[in-house]
Amino acid sequence: MTTKAISPLRQRMIDDMTMRRMAPKTQQGYIRAVKRFADFFGGSPHKATAEDVRRFHVHLANTIGQIPTMNATMTALKFFFGVTLGRRDVVDGIPFACEPRKLPVVLSPDDVARLLAAAANIKYRAALSLAYATGLRVSEVVSLKLADIDSKRMVVRVEQGKGSKDRYVMLSPYLLTLLRQWWKELEPEIWLFPSYQDRHMSARQLHRICQETAKRAGIKKRVSPHTLRHTCATWLMQAGTDPWQASGFLSMGMETLLRVYGHHHPEYQRQAAENIGRRPRNVRVIA
Repeated sequence: MTTKAISPLRQRMIDDMTMRRMAPKTQQGYIRAVKRFADFFGGSPHKATAEDVRRFHVHLANTIGQIPTMNATMTALKFFFGVTLGRRDVVDGIPFACEPRKLPVVLSPDDVARLLAAAANIKYRAALSLAYATGLRVSEVVSLKLADIDSKRMVVRVEQGKGSKDRYVMLSPYLLTLLRQWWKELEPEIWLFPSYQDRHMSARQLHRICQETAKRAGIKKRVSPHTLRHTCATWLMQAGTDPWQASGFLSMGMETLLRVYGHHHPEYQRQAAENIGRRPRNVRVIA
């Protein structure tokens, strides 16, 4: 079996990313982006100029419909030219496309009840319930181990979640009971949601399960595991949870939390109502 040789330039970039402890998926995405640029350029990317990068940027703008994909590609090129090659002048002038900010899709209590009731089996119901009740990201849900469920402290340990951070999230009595029922069904040994060949369920599997279950439940909204995270965050704010606590549970920046979900919090609604009802200063009312 032969292995394809890695060029010194690519190896240097991999070393730069490894030294910065960048996630494997991030490294793979950066390598793909540089390869895509090299294919467009038609030669080794280290020979490219700022004008070549600009032409590639225009090409992406005309061919790629998804703004996050285009911005992620240019971020990878900024790393390659700025860090690996030390040629920041090539990418300093690259602008990032403005991404429209949309409010997330949130399920109602009735939608959630119908979704969970429509799950094909207890394993799927347990996985979807956990995603909804804890607000975990899909990658965090599928990679949970049995040892992460702490029934004495009523918390779930999330090990090395996004940003390589550990944290704890709440574990409700109902969710604990459901997880115990699921464990008795199969008695998994390591992974909470195992799959084939001693591996855990993949994020793609959970996405498909969620979409198929939503369709079976007759929910017209576009539903994914991340929709359950949005729903959890919204309900936390509606319940008046302290934003600092909610930020810690969700592993989400305070600025993002307040920008996306802050308007659901009773305190923010009260303050907004008071501000609207308050007469502006130095404004004369003409009778």
